Amino acid sequence: MGLTETGTAVSVVAALAILAGLAGVVVPGLPALPLCWGGVLVWSLFGDAGTGRWLVLAAATLVAVAGTVVKYAWPGRNLKRAGVPTTSLLAGAVLGLVGFFVIPVVGLVIGFVGGIFVMERLRLGDTRLAWPATKQAVAAAGLSMLVEFLSGMVIGALWVAGLVMA
Repeated sequence: MGLTETGTAVSVVAALAILAGLAGVVVPGLPALPLCWGGVLVWSLFGDAGTGRWLVLAAATLVAVAGTVVKYAWPGRNLKRAGVPTTSLLAGAVLGLVGFFVIPVVGLVIGFVGGIFVMERLRLGDTRLAWPATKQAVAAAGLSMLVEFLSGMVIGALWVAGLVMA
């Protein structure tokens, strides 16, 4: 079955949503996995993909839910083992967000690392003790972003497979 103009437009919207979702892994304010999943949802509801679109949507839903659970649970477990408190992570998140607007893109990382380091330095009273906790928090944030990005990529691949099979 060929794509109609409406089907093509819906596919373009879906592709843009998935790409925006993948960008949302590193851009604050863009909900990565909901955007990727939403692109597949729009394509499933309004596209010319036939009945297979519902299987693609179901698979994308499973990946989005599993990715969301894993992106918080796995790094969170690692941080608990390392003894990094939630307050340090919150300070890193807030300073990362501020840094993003002060120094676009790079400021996110600088603010996040700086915020965690300062909180851990204050909490532990020693720079040598604060640095390992900071490295653990940065590694956990990286792991979370990796899980989210890979989940978004799998959702995108499912959509492409559904698009090709339509």
